[in-house]
Amino acid sequence: MAEVVYSRPLIDKLGVKPGARVALINIDDAEFRRLLAERTHDITEGEALAESDLVFVGIDEESELDKLAPLRGQIVANGAIWVVSLKGKSATLLDIEVIEAAKAFGLVDNKVVSFSTSHTSLRLVIPIALR
Repeated sequence: MAEVVYSRPLIDKLGVKPGARVALINIDDAEFRRLLAERTHDITEGEALAESDLVFVGIDEESELDKLAPLRGQIVANGAIWVVSLKGKSATLLDIEVIEAAKAFGLVDNKVVSFSTSHTSLRLVIPIALR
């Protein structure tokens, strides 16, 4: 019997819904931009607008984690901030560092997705009790 492989597209794994308000900050990935544009036209770059559904922020150093604080106030209550960083031997930021910073800013992590061959992404959300 042949093996059946189920693989959801990256854009689905990241929870991008049609018409979502999405912000890209420090994300340099033309293919990801293309996929986003097929799903939604409400995309900003460089900053997150108020009431954003999803914010994708590229962070590769612990010193950059303070960028998360203002982003929490820019997402809708059930929105998410995806921290995109290098993975594997190239990683310069540990997941635990992101998780600790997230907690300090009133966020919790709840999902990890392989963003690309070189990057991983960690989803941060507002805890249900605080929504």
